[in-house]
Amino acid sequence: MFRNPSSLGCLPLPPNQQQQNKVFSNVPLNMPSVLSQQQIISVQLSFQSAVRLSEENTLQNDKRQRLHTHYYETTVDNRAVPLQEKHRYSFPEPVKSLLFCAPPVQDILFLYPRETTFPVAKDKLSHQVLEWFQACQQQICDLNSKELCRAELQREIRKIFPRSRLFLVGSTMNGFGTHSSDGDLCLVLKEPVNQKTEAMYILSLIQKHFATELSRYIERPQLIRAKVPIVKFRDKVSSVEFDLNVNNVVGIRNTFLLRTYACVENRVRPLVVVVKKWASFHEINDASRGTLNSYSLVLMVLHYLQTLPEPILPSLQKNYPESFDPALDLYLVHQLPCTIPPYISKNGSSLGDLLIGFLKYYATEFDWRRQIISVREAKAIPRPDDTEWRNKFICIEEPFDGTNTARAVHEKQKFNIIRSEFLESWKVLRDKKDLNYILPLEAVLQKR
Repeated sequence: MFRNPSSLGCLPLPPNQQQQNKVFSNVPLNMPSVLSQQQIISVQLSFQSAVRLSEENTLQNDKRQRLHTHYYETTVDNRAVPLQEKHRYSFPEPVKSLLFCAPPVQDILFLYPRETTFPVAKDKLSHQVLEWFQACQQQICDLNSKELCRAELQREIRKIFPRSRLFLVGSTMNGFGTHSSDGDLCLVLKEPVNQKTEAMYILSLIQKHFATELSRYIERPQLIRAKVPIVKFRDKVSSVEFDLNVNNVVGIRNTFLLRTYACVENRVRPLVVVVKKWASFHEINDASRGTLNSYSLVLMVLHYLQTLPEPILPSLQKNYPESFDPALDLYLVHQLPCTIPPYISKNGSSLGDLLIGFLKYYATEFDWRRQIISVREAKAIPRPDDTEWRNKFICIEEPFDGTNTARAVHEKQKFNIIRSEFLESWKVLRDKKDLNYILPLEAVLQKR
């Protein structure tokens, strides 16, 4: 499937830079290698094997496993939506080349050098948090497999939309990914795209192409109708589940905002990863079932660290407004994490104390009825009386577009379950000081 492995790691440069292939000539010498030749060969062989298996089992593959949507509020549609004539003029259109220069993964990974230091664990609970993080964090090989898939999918999608660019976003790139993290992809065509009309037409074409032309490599491509519609599918080789949206560019911006937060303080990543695993273990980390999505959980951790009497994190958007300007060209946003210096906090709390404090804050201190969690403001702000926030159980402000990232929590029963898990886990951890009582390492590692 990979016909041009030498260029998989990097996207085309702007026209004024399209000279000889000098992509790697300007890369710092101390940047870690991402895609070795051996890794590429290994992936190629895996795809060749997948092709043979697919050809031998064509009849068996006719009945594909369907996406279980019992808990989804959205609708799954496997049929390609015909592209109406009146919409065709807008797909694809010429675009500004600089807007769509997705950064090579090589240009991003050096932000986490191998000599990254983590906080010193002086107590049992802090040591457990670090152990959890190191066991579950996303590895280079996990990122490589997603990048190889992204690069090949971009080549395929360009057969339909030649000027498009495909970005890896979300937990894969924001520093808070784990072995089991799904892959999030953002297809950028032009701005703006109406998510209720044009996005569905675009994604229907992609879903049809995946189902007909890439069935040997892609499994169960499903068109999901939602506020931001997606195509959900599984890569047969890596077994990674992917969600692909179109022109949800706020996802690109917030990916690198979160990545910067992950870079400026070395307690942030371990704490976030453990909180995500804790929420998943207690079944409150699934927006499709009316609980919290991972993005909301990350924002909750950042907000807590910002609102301590001696903050561990600032508001990066307030301190560096030009760097996180929503109008900043997309091709520049990946450079932001390496331009922001570390934040030096006077708060020396251990990871164990911070985890207990996080659970206590949302169990007993935060006013869910009257306040909004705002990472942009680095504080809890009053709820305005408008439709975005009225009658919502949990309100978490998206740092760039101001929407509610926790809108999936729309049932009081689910909200009560979430609050109960925070309260019970806080009480247990406060008394036992042992992570295994609320998050048994062995049990979860078997699921990862």
